[in-house]
Amino acid sequence: MLAAYAATLNPTDPVEGLAVGERPEPAAPDGRPDWSIVQVRAAALNHHDLWSLRGVGLPADRLPMILGCDAAGVDEAGREVVVHAVVGATGHGVGPDEAPSILSERYQGTLAERVAVPTWNLVPKPAELSFDEAACLPTAWLTAYRMLFTTAALRPGDRVLVQGAGGGVSSAAIALGAAAGLDVVATSRSAAKREHAMAAGAVAALEPGARLQFRVDAVIETVGAATWSHSVKSLRRGGVIVTAGATTGDQPGAELTRVFFTELRVLGATMGTKDDLVALLRFLARSGLRAPIDSTFALADARDAVRRLASGEHIGKIVIRP
Repeated sequence: MLAAYAATLNPTDPVEGLAVGERPEPAAPDGRPDWSIVQVRAAALNHHDLWSLRGVGLPADRLPMILGCDAAGVDEAGREVVVHAVVGATGHGVGPDEAPSILSERYQGTLAERVAVPTWNLVPKPAELSFDEAACLPTAWLTAYRMLFTTAALRPGDRVLVQGAGGGVSSAAIALGAAAGLDVVATSRSAAKREHAMAAGAVAALEPGARLQFRVDAVIETVGAATWSHSVKSLRRGGVIVTAGATTGDQPGAELTRVFFTELRVLGATMGTKDDLVALLRFLARSGLRAPIDSTFALADARDAVRRLASGEHIGKIVIRP
C-alpha cells in the first residue's frame, strides 16, 4: 500500500527524511486480537509529524515508520469511524503493562491507505462531519478540548487567555472556547494570525506580553518560556495555567512568588481520552463548528504537505487524502 513514512531522521531539515512509497499491509502486531484495519479516507498533519522526522520521540531503530496521528475512515464492518490516536492508555488491544503512545511512535501511523489500530480506539464518525473535517480532530483539537473543558473545567462566561494564536492547539482552543461562550483573548506576533483569531471568535487579539483589560480564569499555554511570565501575571487569584507544550523552551522564569501568593494552579495536559474525543465530536456535530482546513493534498504529494506544515504559513489543518 502507499504510505508516507520517516525513512531517515534529520534534525535540521525534517522534510528530507520523509519518503512516499509502498509499505507492507497493516496487521495486528504479534497477531494480537481485538485490532481492526481502517481504510483511511482522510488524515491530517500535526507538528508531531515534524518532531518525529527530527528524531524527537522516534528513535532510528524504529524506522521506517509511517507518520500520522489523525485519521477518519471505514472499518472492516463498513462503519465510518474516527481513530483515537493514543494506544495503550487503557490496555485495550495491547495489555495493561504497556505505556501509552501515540500512533507513529510505536505503531505505524495514519498517512497511508490503511492503518491497524486497537478496535477500542475506533469512535463512530458523526454523519454531520465529512471525513476531512473529522480527520482534523484527534490530536490538536482533542488536546485543546481537554485543556479547556476537562483540565481547566471552564464554563460559559469564563475568561481565558490563549497564548500563541498561530499554533494548532491554540487555534483550536480559540474556536472551541468562543463557540462554548467563553471570553477568549489571544496573543500572536503575527497581525494576520491575530486577525484570524478575531474571526474565530476571540474578544481581543494582542501582541505577546500586552496588558489585558481584565484578569482571566485560565491560560492555555503551549509556548513556554517566551510567554510564561505573562501567563502568570494575567491570571486572577486562584486561576489555572494549563500547559501542553513549550515551543520556546521549558525554562521560563517560574514566577513562584506570584504563584503561591495568588494561589495559582499549573496543570499539564497531553492529548485526551476516548471519552473526550466522543464529546468533542458531539460538540462539533451539534454546534456546526468545524476545524478550518488550510489545504488538502493527495497522499502521493505528502512531501509538499509536510513542507507547507514546516513553513508555518498555513492557517488551519492540512489534510491528506489517500
